[in-house]
Amino acid sequence: MTVTPFVVDIPQSDIDDLHRRIDMARWPEKETVDDWSQGAPLAALQDFVGYWRNDYDWYACQRLLNDWGMFETEIDGVMIRFLHVRSMHDDAKPLVLTHGWPGSILEFRRCIAPLTRPEEHGGAATDAFHVVIPCLPGYGFSGKPAVTGWGVEKIARSWGELMRRLGYDRWFAQGGDWGSAVTTAIAVQQVEGCAGIHLNMPIARPLPEDMASPAPDEMRALMKMQHYQDWDSGYSKQQATRPQTVGYGLVDSPVGLAGWLYEKMWAWTDNDGKPEDALSRDDMLDNLMLYWLTAAGASSARLYWESFASFAPKDIPLPVGASAFVKEIIPAPRKWFERHCPQLVHWGELDKGGHFAAWEQPEAFVKELRVAFGLMR
Repeated sequence: MTVTPFVVDIPQSDIDDLHRRIDMARWPEKETVDDWSQGAPLAALQDFVGYWRNDYDWYACQRLLNDWGMFETEIDGVMIRFLHVRSMHDDAKPLVLTHGWPGSILEFRRCIAPLTRPEEHGGAATDAFHVVIPCLPGYGFSGKPAVTGWGVEKIARSWGELMRRLGYDRWFAQGGDWGSAVTTAIAVQQVEGCAGIHLNMPIARPLPEDMASPAPDEMRALMKMQHYQDWDSGYSKQQATRPQTVGYGLVDSPVGLAGWLYEKMWAWTDNDGKPEDALSRDDMLDNLMLYWLTAAGASSARLYWESFASFAPKDIPLPVGASAFVKEIIPAPRKWFERHCPQLVHWGELDKGGHFAAWEQPEAFVKELRVAFGLMR
């Protein structure tokens, strides 16, 4: 029941081991195409890993995490570690933010200050939030479940317990990717204390009548869904069916892990041809290190085995806000989504940004949250 501080303290020996493994990497031959259609190109990944090996500084990220303040508490046998940054405004709205795969708590890194100190970032005191950002079980610095059952519904209930332990009896929830599934599960189960949710990956599917005569936004969504099924879903099938098998390579090989994640930073961001158009290398590597240092390749993939079927439309009884970013990998038109939301208070459409909305477009993301949750007071 106790909540105690957690200090991130990675020894230099772990960094030295990483460097040795990179130096000993055995690389495949170059791809036979001149694009990303076979995966991360050899030259691009070698350049990215070369920066990781020779120029990247983990300890700058470690200082950042510790300066924000990390904490831990055990819930049902799993140690949950999380950021907890309170606003100076005592009446700020408590908000739990949930990340996804292959992201981490660092997706929200440039949103923390605008959410907790809104006056310094174009907002007003009434826009202030106390933010709680947990590492999903099996991700980052949280513990790894040793038994089955840790799907999104259980995680949702655990977040309710976490907020209760922090003393918040009325709070809001937000998420994208797995965070969207967890946040939806919070609302569907009406977890005690949650007063409303916001999603940047609203989940909905077309009905037969939608397929018969789709509007332009519906046709675009159908085309993107088909592209995902045909060309972008192999990772999810592997992780949903054989997470242990893929985990051996992800935990043992830094180059293997880098390729597995770097390609998604290309495929899922709003970029002009390379991941670095949307996210800095240091940002991507900070995120990558939360998988490498904690050996989370298998444990993070296991959430797909537990809960991939949970990415299904569900009726949401609480107030809902949603934001549709233009390069979301599986978009849901408002027409499809609002069928499930009798209390849809806000729908935003953004012309920039992809799957990692808070990470790619923090200013727009924060504005969307201010509007949505401002309508749920």
